[in-house]
Amino acid sequence: MKSLFDQVSVQCSKLTTKAYSTSFSLGIYFLHKRLRDPIYAIYGFVRFADEIVDSFEGYDKEYLLDKFKRDTYEALEHRISTNPILNAFQEVVHKHRIGRELIDTFLKSMEMDLVKQEYSREKYEEYILGSAEVVGLMCLHVFTEGDLKQYEALKPYAMKLGAAFQKINFLRDLSQDFEVLNRTYFPNVDIRNFSTDTKKLIEKEIEEDFEEALIGIKKLPSTAKGGVFLAYVYYTSLLKKIKRVPADQLLRKRIRISNGEKLQLAFNSLFRLKLSLQTECA
Repeated sequence: MKSLFDQVSVQCSKLTTKAYSTSFSLGIYFLHKRLRDPIYAIYGFVRFADEIVDSFEGYDKEYLLDKFKRDTYEALEHRISTNPILNAFQEVVHKHRIGRELIDTFLKSMEMDLVKQEYSREKYEEYILGSAEVVGLMCLHVFTEGDLKQYEALKPYAMKLGAAFQKINFLRDLSQDFEVLNRTYFPNVDIRNFSTDTKKLIEKEIEEDFEEALIGIKKLPSTAKGGVFLAYVYYTSLLKKIKRVPADQLLRKRIRISNGEKLQLAFNSLFRLKLSLQTECA
């Protein structure tokens, strides 16, 4: 039965999410039950594309990404794929009317990772748009469940949140990206001489993105607010940790939050969210 294969496809996406990201898995758990599987499917799609360009050393990444891209479009056209990750994703795209331009933009950003390049401000913003902001918009389609007016109203905030997440990832992975993948995303920055002033400017930019994003989080439907707020709390906590680390040390170690800390943040964010809702209703 096709329905059984569809269930297996979603379980593959769920397994992928849990294997690669405990933080996003926790965030998804705090969403309403009916929203979880579609977000697992989006994460699985994004993660597989990202793994091709980041992890498949010794293989023809360009060929593999091109094949993944062709398989994605075939899945969307035929509404089925023997690749369970793509099968789950195409179902979400059609059900939640995710625009093809969001998928195109995301895949273009993955292609940018195939070649070493110096990032100008324009290229930097283009990459963040494709690798993070449009992913936030895919998720927003799920969160708003067909309410296009609400989607349009929340769109700029979702993009700011995605941008903030990605910029923190750039800081967290500064050493890995530079030393292993030979990448530098921040425009006009000499990573070998990464200074305190440069770090502070980037952190200020992220804080401004978060400040704007929080406005939108508060306006999300109650079915989505808890999970998104938890992701916000996790990443703002990670930013605080990064801010305490000297600029030169970011090139020597990867800053992370332990699983125990993530669980504590989950409980704290749930409490904060309940308190906020009570205040709004008072």
